[in-house]
Amino acid sequence: MKMCLLSTTPDSPIAAPDLGTDALRTPGRSQATGPVLSVLTALSFSHLLNDAMQSLIPAIYPILKSALHLDFVHVGLITLTNQLTASVLQPFVGFYTDRRPQPFSLAIGMSFTLAGLVLLAFAGNLALVLIAVALVGIGSSVFHPEASRIAHIASGGRLGFAQSFFQVGGNAGSALGPLLAALIVVARGQSAVLWFSLLALLGIAVLIGIGRWYHANLAVFRTAKAALHQHRERPSLTRGRLI
Repeated sequence: MKMCLLSTTPDSPIAAPDLGTDALRTPGRSQATGPVLSVLTALSFSHLLNDAMQSLIPAIYPILKSALHLDFVHVGLITLTNQLTASVLQPFVGFYTDRRPQPFSLAIGMSFTLAGLVLLAFAGNLALVLIAVALVGIGSSVFHPEASRIAHIASGGRLGFAQSFFQVGGNAGSALGPLLAALIVVARGQSAVLWFSLLALLGIAVLIGIGRWYHANLAVFRTAKAALHQHRERPSLTRGRLI
């Protein structure tokens, strides 16, 4: 998968972003005829890994409650911390990356998730658990905005298909996470959370490949977006509109 991502160059017909408008069509240049399936597949798979690790946290509440002698107020604090970092932080990350795209931020975000999982596996008190779930939440908030943008770039103009394909991975991961928690963590205890760090390492490897493709195609996307914006600013006064 990684080799396939790295083999796609900005001048490739499938790599040139098509935002679904004739404004981007320039005579003499090949145009995107469809989505870049290798990139979308890698994005969907990494989305699966990310959301599987996110859904792990609520799945192991009973284990944390028993091992650390927590009450439901403590469990609520864990949920609040995770949701604040995983959800509320996302618009701020998206606002920043809209202005300054970060091709390798996805891998960096997954590194936060990795650190959170390692800490969660050995957390011996509530404070460490809160820090761990905050790190996992930060990883998710960094992942989603840029991943959605890359799905847009790789869509080839088929935005609905690209976004739904990307979303399928996340939904599958949300369903898979609690099942893996039941099979691994329940049987072996809190320290077994460390096994999920292997998923994070796999995700980092995939996202580095995606980041390289994104970096190579970012200039092409900016040019296409600028052309689309310029086209939309030009009023088209047809005879019917004039009348």
